Amino acid sequence: MIKVEQLSKHFGKLKAVNEISFEVKEHENLILLGTSGCGKTTTLKMINRLIEPTHGTVFIDGKNISEQSPEILRRGIGYVLQNNGLFPHYTVAENIAIVPQLLNWDKKRTEKRALELLEKLHLSADYLNVYPNELSGGQQQRIGLARALVADPPVLLMDEPFGALDNVTRQKIHAEFKALDELKKKTIIMVTHDVQEAFELGDRICLMDAGKIIQDGTPYELLFKPVNDFVKDFLQEQRLQLEFKTIRLYDLWKWLAPRPPKGGASDFQSNEKMEVQRGLSSDVDFWSGLEHFKFGKSETINISHKEGHEVKSVNFEQLMSAFYQYKQQAHE
Repeated sequence: MIKVEQLSKHFGKLKAVNEISFEVKEHENLILLGTSGCGKTTTLKMINRLIEPTHGTVFIDGKNISEQSPEILRRGIGYVLQNNGLFPHYTVAENIAIVPQLLNWDKKRTEKRALELLEKLHLSADYLNVYPNELSGGQQQRIGLARALVADPPVLLMDEPFGALDNVTRQKIHAEFKALDELKKKTIIMVTHDVQEAFELGDRICLMDAGKIIQDGTPYELLFKPVNDFVKDFLQEQRLQLEFKTIRLYDLWKWLAPRPPKGGASDFQSNEKMEVQRGLSSDVDFWSGLEHFKFGKSETINISHKEGHEVKSVNFEQLMSAFYQYKQQAHE
């Protein structure tokens, strides 16, 4: 959906972005990760032509963006800013309606779409007539996301979208972000300096430094197959937490003991469906498995394979043992 070729941006002698190339598949979420000044936001702004590149090419859905007017290009791209970018003198309804008005939508269609998005973002329709300064930070960010999504653009660019939020609000919005069906149909490029956020939300991560991409890969590849010491050192401080969030229970499957039948095979089959409902899918991350022990009353958890053909029952010690065996194999 998005292809970037040899993209550069120079400000005088400073090479803010220096000959970078990457691709983003349709419906994929790519994270541009790095410290301040590494070039990630400049890269994002070149994709919707808020900044013109010194040289290089960007294609969206096979079309060279330099051959389109910036105004037409941006109507097909949702854009979400860290501080939401809402116009303070516009109501929420007026903020959301900006792009539909440019597209000549009628009022009824715009109102219907706005209400649909507010419901999906867990906001009351009462907020349509209030002004941004009457909302909390989390509510403002949801409205910023609604404005970016209202015309259903295929591409969404997000520049530190959750950076201004407190940790509790950020975690809540992360969960909503991952569950929102609207976003599962988008091709997304998100900028962040938050390593945990990148690993939690990204399908792939481009780790940048000094205007260059140091490594482009999945969270697993950055953790267990770093290309150099820079990548390894960048993640080292939070490594264990990242492993907990990156490794899925199905990754540990071969090290988890089969669940013993209770009262014979017939009892096992008759109770299987009920017990799976009380357990976990193997598609969840390792951290979720640990939390199940923390908040659950049982000493064991039932884990159903994501393809639905097997169930395993493990205790805390068995789960931790499988985790360390998996890590040992990953490093070999």
